[in-house]
Amino acid sequence: MTREEKEQLKLRLRTLVQSLPEQPGSYQYWDASAKIIYVGKAKNLKRRVSSYFQKEHEQLRTRVLVDKIADITYTVTRTEEDALLLENSLIKKYQPRYNVLLKDGKTYPSICVTNELLPRIFKTRNVSRSLGTYFGPYSYQPAMQAVLDIIRELFKPRSCRFPMTREGIMQGKYKACLDYHLHKCDAPCIGKQSVEDYRHSIVQAIEILKGNTRELERSLYERMQQKASELAFEEAEQIKQKYLLIDAYRAKSEVVSHTIHNVDVFSIVNADDGKTAFVNYLHVTNGAINQAFTFEYNLKLSESNEELLSMAIPEIRQRFHSHAREIIVPFEMEWSLADATFVIPKKGDKKHLLELSEMNGRQYRIDRLKQSEKLNPEQKQTRLMKTLQAALQLPTLPFHIECFDNSNISGTDAVAGCVVFKGLKPSKKDYRKYIIKTVAGPDDYASMREVVRRRYERMHAEGEKLPDLIVTDGGKGQMEAVRSVVEDELHLSIPIAGLAKDNRHRTNELLFGFPPVVVGMKAGSELFNILARMQDEVHRYAITFHRDKRSKSALHSELDDIKGVGEKTKTALFRHFRTLRSIRVAGLSELSAVIGNAKASLVHTHFHPQSPSATVPDEEA
Repeated sequence: MTREEKEQLKLRLRTLVQSLPEQPGSYQYWDASAKIIYVGKAKNLKRRVSSYFQKEHEQLRTRVLVDKIADITYTVTRTEEDALLLENSLIKKYQPRYNVLLKDGKTYPSICVTNELLPRIFKTRNVSRSLGTYFGPYSYQPAMQAVLDIIRELFKPRSCRFPMTREGIMQGKYKACLDYHLHKCDAPCIGKQSVEDYRHSIVQAIEILKGNTRELERSLYERMQQKASELAFEEAEQIKQKYLLIDAYRAKSEVVSHTIHNVDVFSIVNADDGKTAFVNYLHVTNGAINQAFTFEYNLKLSESNEELLSMAIPEIRQRFHSHAREIIVPFEMEWSLADATFVIPKKGDKKHLLELSEMNGRQYRIDRLKQSEKLNPEQKQTRLMKTLQAALQLPTLPFHIECFDNSNISGTDAVAGCVVFKGLKPSKKDYRKYIIKTVAGPDDYASMREVVRRRYERMHAEGEKLPDLIVTDGGKGQMEAVRSVVEDELHLSIPIAGLAKDNRHRTNELLFGFPPVVVGMKAGSELFNILARMQDEVHRYAITFHRDKRSKSALHSELDDIKGVGEKTKTALFRHFRTLRSIRVAGLSELSAVIGNAKASLVHTHFHPQSPSATVPDEEA
């Protein structure tokens, strides 16, 4: 499209916008290929559509959308609610590229009650209205299974699939199956249970599926009392068992006051990436939650929570055939529905319901994150690194982290270790060991300064990439020792954090800044545990090096001080002479016979210097 054609298109669109009515309705944006790319709703069509063309949008996706608009159509509606419903139906029909899309990747199961002489009750993912009546769908499978279990235990619906008739039962065409012998069915197929009694049980089961357990309880209680008054105690006992089962089931499922009836609850939670939102829906009947779902929406134009919820509410209510006249929401809604009222609770049972809905939304977000991170572990590492970056307010993502620790016993065999983590994973090829050279005695701070100076002087001189973060195994003192070298001596800019331990030697604080302050990070959280593992790793690495060095010192003999004498020569000497004393007093010819003239000369010269008065100590290797 030429520049002149673009100007003509803009002029035509502005003229079209100016002619839009100031009434509620739905508008549609079309691209140059005559395809709908966006569907919106508005209380005032002219005001809403003109807002797209009167200012420069901050969001890149919105600017791209506006650039692709080639035509605008609209539909006027009588009410705001009609505009909501029309928008919803058009989005479902055309699936526009720039609209919020419900991420509905699977079909939730429902419970079916068949339209048969002897109805069956079972779960299914295929809905055929001609087969029977459906309850659900159920997004939480354990809840659905609990309902089915109580129905099977109470009313024993048949599980066989035979198309039974009264004539077939009377003529004895059917045989009792294994369920009858296991007391899971009362065998109406062979007349052990009357058709009327069986159908009455199914009616009661339907009441449970509807959530009307209180009415069923009341009915069972009255029947139990009646049977008892008729002295039919065996039947009264059977009804009592059913009553107790329903009472126990209701006690588990009821989470709010039984005075709350036929109420919808909606809440919304945003994902950390800003591209996804989760809308949770609860439906309450007779004080019990009988529907609980969380839906995932992909955002396209950074829609606000109010905009998203205004679209999700009519869609979800339509999907589950809800006619609740009260809808609990977390904030004021600009839009209204003709047959329902929005309520924002401040306290009490309704507030509890809203908090429960929000908790379910947050849990669903966590579960989705865990699922995606199992498929893509790097996503988890990036998320945790971003969390650490935000907690410490670091200028860059802490991909490269280095940790230091010292190890010595009363200053002897003093060593230090440096472990390197890249992407929060150990990079063992980059680990380094250091023998302390300039510090006498047990001075941890001086040892830390020496090691840090040696490492970063070399890295800086060789042009190696410096770490994004240094973590010390210790508190404020160790941090200051590192800072004095990195900043004051080497004039490098590397963030420094410290991990302090409690009196039980457990990591309990993350310190950062100068002067160091405790960073608000929950002990036991995922990121805190990773940092604690870093501290454990550097401590393990340093102390292992210290033990190795100490072991070598313990095995050191005077032969190790003779230049030119290696392990093979030393082994041959000890194998022949057995002790260091025997080697000391051996003559040159004896030594030559074992290790040769050249090596024998080195050993003999070392033990027999020019002074004939040299003494020989009595010791073994």
